[in-house]
Amino acid sequence: MRGLDGEPVPGAEMHVWQADAEGKYDVQREGGDHQARGVLQAGRDGRYHFRSILAEAYPIPDDGPVGDMLKATGRHPRRPAHLHFMIKAPGYETLITHVFRNGDAYLDSDAVFGVRESLVADWVKQPDGRYLVEYDFVLNPARAAA
Repeated sequence: MRGLDGEPVPGAEMHVWQADAEGKYDVQREGGDHQARGVLQAGRDGRYHFRSILAEAYPIPDDGPVGDMLKATGRHPRRPAHLHFMIKAPGYETLITHVFRNGDAYLDSDAVFGVRESLVADWVKQPDGRYLVEYDFVLNPARAAA
């Protein structure tokens, strides 16, 4: 985690969440149990690390008006595999973004047009079967109050 000038952002709070293997988020499940979600804190050097299960592509709900729009435009309802992030640090703007899995079949046709080349990263399988994503988040400085 770093600022625009390359300075480390120590102690930044990172919220991370993702859909499960069935393409559902915990808020879509009965019971409200939190899963596939966590909160991390960057170290003094601005670095962070975690390992995760492999995110999978999934369909957005395609009933109702959204489904009608997708059908009318000839588009599919799929989102490429990704992790969501919300990062907060004093003196910086809050960043809400996602990082996509390189090689996903839906990167070029995301149903919600959220993919940017700068948001695609390699997911490297580790010996324990989990995946490592290396990504350098850059935070904008907070704007001065007017």
